[in-house]
Amino acid sequence: MTQRIVAGLVAVPLLVALWWKAGTEGLPYVTYEPGLTLDVLAETHGNEIIQVTGHKTYRDDGELRMTTVYVSQPRPSKVTLFELMHDWISKDDAVYPYDAVYQQDETPEQNQQEGAVDMVSSQDNATAVALHELGYDVKPALEVLSVTKGAPADGKLKVRDIIEKVGGVTVRQSDDLTNAIGNTPPGRSLPLTVRRDGKSVTVQVTPVETDGSPKIGIQIGIGYVFPFQVSVKIDPNIGGPSAGLMFSLGIYDTLTPGSLTGGAIVAGTGTIDAKGHVGPIGGIQQKIVGARDAGAQLFMVPPDNCSDALQAPHGDMRLVKATTMHDAVASIEAWAKDHDAALPSCTDK
Repeated sequence: MTQRIVAGLVAVPLLVALWWKAGTEGLPYVTYEPGLTLDVLAETHGNEIIQVTGHKTYRDDGELRMTTVYVSQPRPSKVTLFELMHDWISKDDAVYPYDAVYQQDETPEQNQQEGAVDMVSSQDNATAVALHELGYDVKPALEVLSVTKGAPADGKLKVRDIIEKVGGVTVRQSDDLTNAIGNTPPGRSLPLTVRRDGKSVTVQVTPVETDGSPKIGIQIGIGYVFPFQVSVKIDPNIGGPSAGLMFSLGIYDTLTPGSLTGGAIVAGTGTIDAKGHVGPIGGIQQKIVGARDAGAQLFMVPPDNCSDALQAPHGDMRLVKATTMHDAVASIEAWAKDHDAALPSCTDK
């Protein structure tokens, strides 16, 4: 056996081992791929996604599609070299440095929790903005955004409870609740009155010391007192705030006669704040690809995402700049009447 053959026999398993290592070792990158799109005007499991109690609804033709992105998860999940190469080469996918997307110590559980909280706030803002567009007076209030499993509030308070009183005293700001919890003697329960499903409910919660101070295990934020009940029912695994604009448009369409889209398919993305301003999101190019593949003819783009949106392979789908929810409604209505109508475009300077 020659020296060259021996060297080859030794090199082959080393090369295989090297490729195996490269193919299984996690790399410090995050991949983005086009995700599913969901018509917020549709039904899921036999129930409307947008549900309304106390107001007439109008179920018409047309679709308003929220868009999503498949994002690789925080560590310990990992992106291998082969996965990285696939998404790097693909014209529809994207690759970003890990630190640009996640904190170094962020866990999948923390990411999911943050996404769930953002989804609650997003839906509440969307409802408030849609009702304001219809002329309703919507009042802000202190709301439960999340309840920690196993904490004192678990099983007693629920997400979207509006906190009315603590210890019999009306709550006006978050400090009122924080101070009341902090001043509760160890082992003593604290009565909390919340508005839930249109009714006032009082529960007893006993704070426990956590990280050096009494806590009950909830995260609170700004919610709203609505004149009637509106809820958005989607897969709880879908999180984040980026569907705010599409939720708001869907609620508006559900509460008004006729099809906002003229029976056509409109997609889009963007966060929504309490004043109806549309904010930037991540993965705009992958969301545009998903909407294009779903047959959308019009896509609503946050202003700050316009430059990236123009680089996406959007085909014949029109990209419309949506600065506010009000502007988005006006653009869709104009387009529904005339698909060649002049609209705020991402090509505008």
